[in-house]
Amino acid sequence: MREQLTHRWTTRRAWVALIVGLGLIALGGCAVPSPSPTPTPTRTPQPTLTPTLTPTLTPSPTPTPAFPVTVGCAPAVPDRTCAQFEAMIVADSAHFVWGDLSAAIMLTSQTGPAVEQVGVWTVAIAAPFYTIEDDLSAAELRATWQGAAAGPFEIRPLLATTDTVEALVGLWGPPGETAVQLVAADRLLAEAEVRRGWALVPFDALTPQWKVLRVDGVSLVEKNAGLDAYPLQVPLYLDTQARPEVRSLLPVAVETFTNRDESQMTLVVMTGVTAMTRATGRLMDAKGVTYPAQDILSWFEDADFVHVSNEVSFRPDCVAEGSGSMSFCSHDSYIALLEAINANIIELTGNHLEDKGTEWVDYSLQMYRDRGWQWFGGGANQAEGSRPLMLVHNGNQIAFIGCNTVGPFASEDSGGAARCDFPVLQQTITELRAQGYQPIATVQYLEDYSYSPTPAQMADFRALADAGAVMVQGSQAHQAQTMEFYNGAFVHYGLGNFFFDQMWSDGTRQEFVDRLTFYRGELLSVDLRTAILEEYGRPRPMTVGDPDPAGDRAEFLRMIFDLSPQR
Repeated sequence: MREQLTHRWTTRRAWVALIVGLGLIALGGCAVPSPSPTPTPTRTPQPTLTPTLTPTLTPSPTPTPAFPVTVGCAPAVPDRTCAQFEAMIVADSAHFVWGDLSAAIMLTSQTGPAVEQVGVWTVAIAAPFYTIEDDLSAAELRATWQGAAAGPFEIRPLLATTDTVEALVGLWGPPGETAVQLVAADRLLAEAEVRRGWALVPFDALTPQWKVLRVDGVSLVEKNAGLDAYPLQVPLYLDTQARPEVRSLLPVAVETFTNRDESQMTLVVMTGVTAMTRATGRLMDAKGVTYPAQDILSWFEDADFVHVSNEVSFRPDCVAEGSGSMSFCSHDSYIALLEAINANIIELTGNHLEDKGTEWVDYSLQMYRDRGWQWFGGGANQAEGSRPLMLVHNGNQIAFIGCNTVGPFASEDSGGAARCDFPVLQQTITELRAQGYQPIATVQYLEDYSYSPTPAQMADFRALADAGAVMVQGSQAHQAQTMEFYNGAFVHYGLGNFFFDQMWSDGTRQEFVDRLTFYRGELLSVDLRTAILEEYGRPRPMTVGDPDPAGDRAEFLRMIFDLSPQR
């Protein structure tokens, strides 16, 4: 560049000299020239030019983005999700400020060319817990939303909060004029009970007092439920089109605003009395060890923890005795039945653990240990049996603790069931709750062949609920018993038999299997499964309209619910 500028300047000087010379010749032409010889031109040396340095241009600085950037929520974003987002934004006041609908960055339920999905908001159809019906169709729900009540909604109102309705408008459009009755969130359950209505409830707002209904066969409280076609899922998007350069400053990931995340869910299945002996053992010998579970395997496939109250110790030479025997053992091979249902939590509060000698308690514990299973409510001695079993899974802290009120009991140096000391048990439960655990307390109480608990049983079980248990279970019950919600706890006085041979009454054949869903550190839902005992050891799922009256699910639940002390 410097050489070019020097050349231009030298050339320009030469042209200026030529023009000046021509101008002087023209002026001299006005006089008579004197004849003289033409002088020999003398070359005048040109001065050496010092090149001028080209100045170095300093590039303009890159503009610094204007901060803080305004961030906000679209109206259809649920209030709880919006509050979660606002808390994240407020925490970074150097870069962001919470704004209104004119904000540069928005959390929205509407897709677009420059949005990123950051969550899914899932809504359940729920009914008050003491509801007989189990399911409905998406078509019935959609028709009802549009104003033409269908199916169960012909006799039941559909309830929801304003927030939930606004979020679902983007999926289904505005509801019919009288399709949904709006209720405040803190009144939703009470109004559903009074009006006998069903409600639209965000998944993470569920409590055990709600019964989650299946929609087209899909249940939100089952894991691996296959929700691709589930109709009540609102996708949430982050729109950063106006300020894409600040996206990296936002702590928002793919699942940040998802309110049903199975990685934060723990499913515990609780069962009643198991005694693989007498006629049940003979059934296993005749038709295969896992035969008794063949009709109910699906109830356990998605569970993280399967509880079995196994009242009988194993023995390698055990032979199933006749129906009159009261001294029990189980052959070693029978443990395959527990393996088939994915059992991994063994309750040892049973009365028959020591029937063949305390050494078989230790023998059975080793069989559990070899399989990586854990136990509570009994063990190698009283001290071990009295300790709670404390688990942490998917962020949920769950504790099992149990005892026996009848005996025989473990001693200081021999195995068996843990003796109940209710004041100590209550203190332990309170301490567990203070540590963030959700305690499940089980009691092998004095047997009473009745659907209703005795007054003493109610008093002792409620005391455990007052201490902080989230579930209290009667594990003594060979006959299914009723249940209640007491001081926030689910109290099931008896689940009935599970794998046992008592076929001599409707009450001993009817069984409960309780599926507990924990989510983000709380008990979220209780799902009641019901079965009827067949062939002296095989539970079969109850159905509505079963030709066997004892196996009709609707009639059984109606009777059990009517007997609840809280109704």
